[in-house]
Amino acid sequence: MSLFNNTVLTVARKELLDLFRDRRTVLLGLLMGPLLFPVLILGMSSMAEKRARTQLESVLELPVIGAEHAPNLVRHLGTRDIDAIAPPEDAERALREQDHDVVLRIPAGFPEQWRESRMATIEILYDSSRQDSRIPVERVRRALGEYGQQVGALRMISRGISPEATVAVMVAQRDVATLESRRGMLLAFLPYLLIFSAFVGGAYMVIDVTAGERERQSLEPLLATPSSRSALMSGKILAATALGLLSQVLILIALAVSLALAPRALQMVAMTPGMLAMLLLVLAPIVLIGCTLLTLISASVKSVKEAQSYMSVLMLLPIIPTVVLMVSPVKEQLWQFAVPFLAQNQMVLKLVRSEWIAPMEWLVYFASGFGLALVLWLMASRLYHREKLAISA
Repeated sequence: MSLFNNTVLTVARKELLDLFRDRRTVLLGLLMGPLLFPVLILGMSSMAEKRARTQLESVLELPVIGAEHAPNLVRHLGTRDIDAIAPPEDAERALREQDHDVVLRIPAGFPEQWRESRMATIEILYDSSRQDSRIPVERVRRALGEYGQQVGALRMISRGISPEATVAVMVAQRDVATLESRRGMLLAFLPYLLIFSAFVGGAYMVIDVTAGERERQSLEPLLATPSSRSALMSGKILAATALGLLSQVLILIALAVSLALAPRALQMVAMTPGMLAMLLLVLAPIVLIGCTLLTLISASVKSVKEAQSYMSVLMLLPIIPTVVLMVSPVKEQLWQFAVPFLAQNQMVLKLVRSEWIAPMEWLVYFASGFGLALVLWLMASRLYHREKLAISA
C-alpha cells in the first residue's frame, strides 16, 4: 500500500512539473476562468439591472387605439409616466417586429358602457414570448388597475355605499424570502458556470497525460516500469484533480473579490471565506468525476483528436439540470442530491441563498459523487491494464 501511495504521489508530482513547464498553457488555463467569470456575471447583471431601471423610471410611450373613446383614462395614464401616442396601422405586426412593447386598444363601445356604469372592456396587446416586454406590460396593467379601482370606489360613494362593501376579503401578503435568497435568484446561472468549470477544469491535462503521451509514444516506457498501472493512472488523475481544484480556488476568489468591489446594486451575494470553502467542498466531487471520466475516455480512444471530439458532448452535461429546472421546476427532494450535476446545482444554489443543508443531504451528496468517481476509476483502471493501451495508433 505504501508503494502504491508513493507511486501515485511521484507520478502526480511529475505530471504537474511537466505541465507547469509550459507556462503559457498554464496561465491561459488557470487565469481564463477567474478573468472571464466575473466579467460574465457582473456584466450580465449590470446590463439587466440597468435595463430594468430604465424601463421602470423612463416615460413609457404607449400606442393607444381608440384613445378618443376614453380621454379621462388617457390622462390618468399620463400621471403614471405613460404617454399615449398614435397607434401603428397593424398593431399585432408591430408587436411581433418589436417596434413596440405593448399596445392598448379601447373599443368604440367603451363610452356607452362607461355612461351606463357597466364594466367597460379594454385590451392590452403584447407578445409574451418577449422577456423584454414584461416590465412595460406590468406598468400598463398596474396603471389600468389603479384607474379601475378609483372609478369603482367613486361610483359606490355616489350611491351612498361604502367601497369596502364590495371587498369581501382583504388579502395581505408577506414575503418570507430572505435578502440572500432574493439576491440569489439573480445568480441562477452561477451553478452552471461553476459546475462546468469544475467538470472540465482538468480536461486538458487528463487528455494530454493519457492520449497525448500515447501519441508521443512516451506512455509505453512508463507502463513498462514495475509500478502498478492503477497507481500510475491514479497519479495522473490526482495531478489533474489538483489542477482542477486550483482553478476552482482562483475562480471563487475572483468572484468574491469582484462581487465585493462591485457597485452596491450588484452586490448580490456576500461570499465569505466560509462560503468559499463550502463551495469548493461541493465542487470537489465533480472535479474528480470529470477527471476520472476523461481518463476513461482518453484510455479508450486512439488519438488526442478523438478524445477532444467527446468534449463537445460532455460540455452539454452540466447545463442539463439548469435547463430542466427552468422549464419544469421541481420540489427539492433527497434523491436529487444523488444525481450528478443536478446535485451540484442544488447544493450551490442552497449555499448562495444561505439555506441550511441537512447532514443527510451532505451524506447522500458525497456518497453518490465519490461513489460514481470510484466506478469510473475502476473502469478506467481496467482499460489501463490492456496491453494495446501502450501501442500508438
